[in-house]
Amino acid sequence: MPRLLIPVESTPGETRVAATPDTVKKFLSFGCDVSVERGAGITSGYLDQAYANQGAQLIEPGHASGWSQADVVLCVQPPSAASLALLRQSALVVGLLSPYANQELTASLKRNALSAMALELLPRISRAQSADALSSQANIAGYKSVLLASAALDRYFPMLMTAAGTVQPAKVVILGAGVAGLQAVATARRLGAVVYVSDIRPAVKEQVESLGARFIDPPELEDKPAESGGYAKQASDAFLAAQRQQLSDQLAEADVAICTAQVPGRRAPRLISEDMLDRMRPGAVVVDLAVAQGGNCADTVSGQTVDRKGVKLIGGNDLPCTVPNHASALYARNLVALLEPTLKDGELKLDLEDELIAGCLVAQDGIIRRGDVLTPGAS
Repeated sequence: MPRLLIPVESTPGETRVAATPDTVKKFLSFGCDVSVERGAGITSGYLDQAYANQGAQLIEPGHASGWSQADVVLCVQPPSAASLALLRQSALVVGLLSPYANQELTASLKRNALSAMALELLPRISRAQSADALSSQANIAGYKSVLLASAALDRYFPMLMTAAGTVQPAKVVILGAGVAGLQAVATARRLGAVVYVSDIRPAVKEQVESLGARFIDPPELEDKPAESGGYAKQASDAFLAAQRQQLSDQLAEADVAICTAQVPGRRAPRLISEDMLDRMRPGAVVVDLAVAQGGNCADTVSGQTVDRKGVKLIGGNDLPCTVPNHASALYARNLVALLEPTLKDGELKLDLEDELIAGCLVAQDGIIRRGDVLTPGAS
């Protein structure tokens, strides 16, 4: 039977875990043997005993035999090179592996003859929705970004009618109507704010308006971008310049701006410039979810809040790690949905004809299958 290993995450600040007691039970029902490193679920609210009660074997973190006997490692972020070196040849690593031009990961996979599935590369098709970890985590990031903004803002979000007079609702501008942006819209609307949304894809207007927000129609240019594979395409410089000009007046009146625009594997587009920040009122808040990719907003710093002339700039990276219990639960279910079809008759079988498997299988037995992602430009 396939041996699954759930390790303690080694990336600093990572609070999520790749399996919950419920999903351990699922994998056991598929005929797997599951080992969980002690303490793997503590930071996300799952105790060792809960895993043991479901039938998992508890092992010490980093124990060589636990890694060397594993057929599959389920992780949130890539294990260290030293940990990967403990795995036997052909072992499979599954997680959010940050595959784009990841030379260290490429070297480890080749050197140790490993297989790997990067969830970032899962095709955006209907059949993949239940396994789509990027969406499940982006949903949480969009939700938490609004809570951070509301806590930092110097005003109420909803309109209030009091004996001292009426308080007008906050105006929130959301840049990007992907999964994170739409969840931010829904959360800000629940809190009573007036919400405006800017996106380079006119097709998302209906979704935005269905949530009660107002769509800012993009500039009318011939090279207006759409989307590819469920993601926004890279917009031209001319289009982005026109969009920034359009946004400037909106942001001058905004209380909150939430930036969610990202393009996989590329630097995030800079949508809010220094000049635009200069027009925002003191006390306004900007939350930049793209800060780890270079940022949609000027002057944001990853994981920090910067006071810029009274405007608070929040670098909102890794927000799912601030909601680790539900983030882990959703992520773990994503892994079950992805791997369940591969676990048949007590064996792990990767069907390379399945577009879900083929799309995210970056390496097989040390052979790089997605060199276009892991080693772009290599001969």
